[in-house]
Amino acid sequence: MCNLCRQIDSSRVDAFGDRLIDMLNQSGLSLMVSLGHRTGLFETMAKLPPANSETLATAADLNERYVREWLGAMTVGRIVDHDAATGTYHLPAEHAAMLTRDGAANLAGTMQFIPVLGQVEDQVLQCFKQGGGVPYSEYSRFHEVMAEDSGQTVVASLFDQILPIVPGMIERLEAGIDVLDLGCGRGRALATMAHRYPNSRFTGVDLSAEVIAWATEQARADGLANLTFVEADAASVDFHEAFDLVTTFDAIHDQARPDVVLANIRRALRPDGFYLMQDIRSSSTHAGDLDHPIGSFLYTVSTMHCMTVSLAAGGMGLGTMWGEKVARRMLDEAGFSNVKIHQLDHDFQNNYYVMQP
Repeated sequence: MCNLCRQIDSSRVDAFGDRLIDMLNQSGLSLMVSLGHRTGLFETMAKLPPANSETLATAADLNERYVREWLGAMTVGRIVDHDAATGTYHLPAEHAAMLTRDGAANLAGTMQFIPVLGQVEDQVLQCFKQGGGVPYSEYSRFHEVMAEDSGQTVVASLFDQILPIVPGMIERLEAGIDVLDLGCGRGRALATMAHRYPNSRFTGVDLSAEVIAWATEQARADGLANLTFVEADAASVDFHEAFDLVTTFDAIHDQARPDVVLANIRRALRPDGFYLMQDIRSSSTHAGDLDHPIGSFLYTVSTMHCMTVSLAAGGMGLGTMWGEKVARRMLDEAGFSNVKIHQLDHDFQNNYYVMQP
């Protein structure tokens, strides 16, 4: 018997095996939860009394055979309650609170990242061997899922939690100022502010022609004359003391050149302006992230998206988990002063940085 075999603790092998089996089950459930979200099955179940698969399929306008198999995953995963005697299924209200769009926090929407990221596994595998990265264009539905995620962490809390941390900003927005959002995606945060503050002027910039076209059309349909969208790389914009507020929501860490973007933001601000940056809360070290509540997931997102899209553009590959230490250093290098970090009750995943030029 080899020395390694003699040294193996069989109890640790068994415990790790149990963990891997649990991982298989949970990863499978994440796909099923994503489907439950996209099909509307969770919303349907939340509104109905206990029902069988035929009733649920009819109510959701779905194929019964697929609904029945999905219910099997939900039952053995202890997500829905099943009464074998009556053949009915029920989504407990406590679970609906975390799985529906009307709930306190819809984590079912977040599960969509798993299948979205899985689509580029082959391309990321090649990057492990050859270097480089996977460009934004390879990610089907990514902007759609990000917009939905932003709706929960940003849009829903803009007026009561996020904007009030910037001194005097609510009053200034009401009076009328110029606002820039870099990496705006579909522009939901900007559109929400443009509705609320008609005296202010809002500009959104994003690299994706697809999302800029979508956001522009939506703004036109909503009659928002104070909202403009521009297709551009945030590292190439050239504004000089043109804005009173610049925001980035979960957008800096996946830039090709975040250092250049931060310098551009400082230059774009008027002397009495503010920069509000929402970005991932982490320690900047692997050891420091051991107890992060979703650290494994965020390092996965970084490997499969944020780091690799930056590298695809010849960038720094900063990664999702760049963290507070690196963020402070880069903000200091960009020339920002008096940086204050806020942690808001509604968002355990992000820090909110407020600063002036």
